[in-house]
Amino acid sequence: MLDQGAPPHSSSQTAPPSPGVGARLMRRKPVENLVAEGGQGEGGSLRRTLGLWQLTMISIGATLGTGIFVVLGEAVPKAGPAVTLAFVIAGLTALFSALSYAELAGTIPVSGSSYSYAYATMGELIAWICGWCLVLEYGVSVAAVAVGWGEYLNELLDGTVGVTIPAALSAPPGDGGVFNLPALIVVMLAMAFLLGGARESARANTVMVIVKIAALVMFCAIGVQGFRSGNYENFMPLGMAGVSAAGATLFFSYIGFDAASTAGEEAKNAQRDLPRAIMLSLVIVTALYVLVAAVAVGAKPWKNFTDSEAALAQIMREVTGQSFWGTLLAFCAVVAIASVVLTVLYGQTRILFAMSRDGLVPKVFARVHPKTGTPRANTLIVSLFCGVLAAAIPLGQLADATSIGTLFAFALVNVAVVVLRRTRPEMPRTFRVPLSPVLPALGFAFCVWMMGSLPTVTWVVFGVWMAAGLVFYFVYGYRRSRLAPSEK
Repeated sequence: MLDQGAPPHSSSQTAPPSPGVGARLMRRKPVENLVAEGGQGEGGSLRRTLGLWQLTMISIGATLGTGIFVVLGEAVPKAGPAVTLAFVIAGLTALFSALSYAELAGTIPVSGSSYSYAYATMGELIAWICGWCLVLEYGVSVAAVAVGWGEYLNELLDGTVGVTIPAALSAPPGDGGVFNLPALIVVMLAMAFLLGGARESARANTVMVIVKIAALVMFCAIGVQGFRSGNYENFMPLGMAGVSAAGATLFFSYIGFDAASTAGEEAKNAQRDLPRAIMLSLVIVTALYVLVAAVAVGAKPWKNFTDSEAALAQIMREVTGQSFWGTLLAFCAVVAIASVVLTVLYGQTRILFAMSRDGLVPKVFARVHPKTGTPRANTLIVSLFCGVLAAAIPLGQLADATSIGTLFAFALVNVAVVVLRRTRPEMPRTFRVPLSPVLPALGFAFCVWMMGSLPTVTWVVFGVWMAAGLVFYFVYGYRRSRLAPSEK
């Protein structure tokens, strides 16, 4: 006989309570799932064609050139001769984060980079915030470098045919122009290479990287002839605050190893090669940055740097008294900076690919073309967005916005490596950060310190960007996440 006071359904029939909002925001994607889904997209799969050499070239291609060819003229007025120290500090900050990236890239070799690492360790909301920062970091970086490409293109045209693109069509509003046509053109050229496939893009990038290294070695060999020790007498005229401000601006030059980690699903042996490519490229890039900056400031008084994005070509012309060498360097810079646009644009598309596969952004970003094995629609959308951004916004604002997004994402990576060590200590790791958690803690602290050196307007832009990202997540990604159905 039934107990009249009993509930109408037995306990075995009662559905488990659905998790609360807090639990859903902290839902993590298992590492095994991340790795198992590697390369899989909507309608096709990415192709594993990249080895250690190509990965290292992608890393160098995305890094080397941005800070030297483009932003040196922006950084020197902030730090004076101590810009060399700013490069060292930015490089040291990058090194701490690179160690964490190397461990996570070898453990979780997927396209999402720090977004995927955060998803596996700190939950969906933090992963979304990290991914949203990466969209800012990569998308704005492409635009920033494209602006500098236009400056060097004008230098090349002036030295060869004696004409330049009018300011109205070679500078964005606010910098004396109406529309930066060269910046849009270089983004479209990079898009064309990416649509051809990862292997073809990697080959083109390798040629461009060799050209840019040769150009910087040539600059040092010629620029040192104009070296004046007196240019270093007042080494730190604006104090340590100036050095940290310059370092924060320059930090966006060090995102190359992050771009390498986005190639995890197209690498032949990602667990072995990604950590090696990350560390090798960072050492090469930092050494060249510091050397070229030291020669540049030694050859030209720091007060004479006038925020020019083509500073190295100008120094070559001033040292030799001839236009040929400056024109030659401008040609090399046009080729070199194009490789940065190519590889960083590549990284942006692969991060959105991973976020789309997880359901957090529309499915169109995860569609893979069956013939080329590339996310074609993703590439077209991202390229058009970055091209318009490059054509409409001045370089300085773009560089600082890129820096804050990069620093925030890197700070989270340093936390993620410690969390994964504690939650999954048994996982095989092809590379381990030495002295953990000390070095990851230092990496986190350096990132926070450099973020504090950025101007207030950059923080305002960052705050608005993050607020927009959170609105998008709660309106779209929170309910469409692929982890959500299992909790209903």
